[in-house]
Amino acid sequence: MPLRHVLLALLVVAIWGFNFVVIKLSVEALPPVLAAALRFLAAALPAVFFVPPPKAPWLLVVGFGLAFGFALYGFLNLSIAWGMSAGLSSLVLQTQAFFTMALAFVLLGERPSRFQVIGAFVAFAGIGIIAIERMAATALMPLGMTLLAALSWGLANVLTKKAGKVNALAFTVWGSLVAPLPLLGLSWLLEGREAIGAALIGFGWEEAALIAFLAYPATLLGGGIWNWLLGRHPASLVAPFTLLVPITGLLSGYLVLGETITSIEVGGAILVIAGLVVTLVRRPLRAIPPSV
Repeated sequence: MPLRHVLLALLVVAIWGFNFVVIKLSVEALPPVLAAALRFLAAALPAVFFVPPPKAPWLLVVGFGLAFGFALYGFLNLSIAWGMSAGLSSLVLQTQAFFTMALAFVLLGERPSRFQVIGAFVAFAGIGIIAIERMAATALMPLGMTLLAALSWGLANVLTKKAGKVNALAFTVWGSLVAPLPLLGLSWLLEGREAIGAALIGFGWEEAALIAFLAYPATLLGGGIWNWLLGRHPASLVAPFTLLVPITGLLSGYLVLGETITSIEVGGAILVIAGLVVTLVRRPLRAIPPSV
């Protein structure tokens, strides 16, 4: 992967790490599923009136919108609202790298190299070390929902890769258009008409700033760059970069929310970086030969 592409991936890592702090603040200010719906509504409108539709099958665009918008952030927002810390959610969500590798193997025929697998397990060991420090205070339901969010992200990565070298911004914008209605429907069922009405009546500048960050830097800029990288590199080469997100997530949680970072967590973060280095310095995937 060229250095400039690595730097773009690291920019996304920084944005997405801080994203968890903003999600935490947004689900404290608004009903969590409604916050996700407003995020993708803002990301899609008015952009869809200026960005042409992507040159990709609509089934892939809709599938991406449902996986990345509805499922990922529906599960993630609820898990954070129900007790997951910003730092721990940024950590557990990175199991998506392994879901991506598995789904890319099954659906795309991408076979990880031995060094990619080794690097992934080294990084995952680092995540495990940090998780042990954080898990005692976390209930199983929020944890399970974060894992479902990670599975949804893995599926979104594979669908993006399947779409190929399409316009990344267009794919992100039009995919975002798919998510608001199902999220609003879920919000209506789980949070109720009164809670939605009260949140919208009390919607002010603070809530608008939170939604704006989630919609523009985190979704359109971060998602656009990410989809662009996925269109040009194997999914299981790009996905491990997100293993760095917990580092920026934990740091952001410490600086903004006062969440603590221990020396053991620092050691785990070093393992994550080491695993990513192993993944990057070796030759990436070999395609599975077609059967005859």
